[in-house]
Amino acid sequence: MDRFTYLPMGRKRPWVILGQLCLIISFLSIGFVPDPLNNLTGLSVIGFLISLFGAFQDVATDGMAVDVIPDNEQARANGLMWGTKIIGTSLSLMVGTALINNIGFKSAIASLSVAIVAIMMVPIYFTERPGEKTMPWTKGQANKKSKQTQLKSWSQILKSLYRVVKLKASIVFGIASFIIGIMYGLMDTLFPIFTVQELGWTNTSFSNVFSIASVIAGILGMFTGGYLVDYFGKTKMLLLYLGIIAIVILVFALATNFWSNNFFIYVFIVTYYTLYTFLCVAVFASAMHLCWKTVAATQFTLYMALSNMGRAFGSALLGVLKTNFTWDYVFLFIAIPPIIMAIMIRFICFIKHRKKIESFTILDKVLITPQVIKD
Repeated sequence: MDRFTYLPMGRKRPWVILGQLCLIISFLSIGFVPDPLNNLTGLSVIGFLISLFGAFQDVATDGMAVDVIPDNEQARANGLMWGTKIIGTSLSLMVGTALINNIGFKSAIASLSVAIVAIMMVPIYFTERPGEKTMPWTKGQANKKSKQTQLKSWSQILKSLYRVVKLKASIVFGIASFIIGIMYGLMDTLFPIFTVQELGWTNTSFSNVFSIASVIAGILGMFTGGYLVDYFGKTKMLLLYLGIIAIVILVFALATNFWSNNFFIYVFIVTYYTLYTFLCVAVFASAMHLCWKTVAATQFTLYMALSNMGRAFGSALLGVLKTNFTWDYVFLFIAIPPIIMAIMIRFICFIKHRKKIESFTILDKVLITPQVIKD
C-alpha cells in the first residue's frame, strides 16, 4: 500500500474501497459453501478470506489515519475510532447471535455484506485530501502532499522502513506489542469458555453481557480515552492503564469465592473491557506517533502484526495453561504481560523518537529536491 496507489484518489483510500469490496464478496461467498457447519475446509477458506480482507481494509484505514490526522489529534481520533469499533463489534455479536438462532448460520453471515455496503459509502463519497477525485471517472487531481510522500520503489520503502524500525523506541514498542497481544488473546479466548463451561452461562447470556460491557467501554473510550492521553501524555496513561488492568486481573484471580456471584462477574467484565478499550486507544495513538509518514502503512502494520501474533500465541497458550493449572492460576498468569509491558514502556522516549524521524524527513527533502528540479 505504501508502494502502489492511484494518487488522484489518495494514497490509501483506493485500498480501503478495494478491501471493503472484497469483504462484501467474501461474505456473500458463504452462501456457496455447502453445509458450512459440517464443511470445515470450505468454511476455513471463506473465513480466511474474510479475515484477510478485514485486515486489508484495517491496514489501509490505519495508514490513511497516520497520513492525514495531525499529531496533536491522533489520540482523540483513536478514541473515536476504537470506541466506535468496540461498539460495532459488540452490536454485531448481539445481532449476529440472534440472526444465527433465528434465520440460520449461512443467511446470518451473508447478511453482514449489507452492513459493509453501507460502510463503503463513506470512503466512496469523502476524499482523503482536498481536490482529489471521488472515483476514477470524476474530476480531481493528486494532492501535492500525497506526491511528496509517495515512494516510488521497493528499495526506498525497505530502506526507509529499516531506518525507522531499527530505532530503540520502535524495537521496544514492537516487542511490547507482542507481549500485550498475549493478554488480549488469552482474555478473548478465555471469556466465552470460562463463563459458559465454568460458570454455566448460555452463549446468549455471554453475548448480551459482552455487548453491554463493550458498548459502555466504547462510549467511554470515544469521549474520554483519547482526551486523557492528549492531556496527561502517552507514557503516563500507558503505565496507568497497564498497572490498573494488572491489579484488576490479580484481584479477580484471588477472589475465587465471589465467582458464583453474577454481579461480581458483570463488574469484572465491564471493568476489563473498559480498561482494554482505554489501553488500546493509548497503544494505537503511541504506535501512530512512532510512525514515519513515508512508510506509515508498512510500519503501523508491523506493530499491529506483532500484536496479532501475540493474540494468536495467547489463544493457543490458553489450552496449555488450562490443561496444567486451575482457572485462578490462569488468571494470575494473564496479569503478567501488562506488568512486563509497563516496564518496557519506561525505555521509550516519544519526543526523542519524533525528533529523529523529523531529521530523516529533512534529510530526504535535501537529497530529493535537486533531483525533482532536474526532472
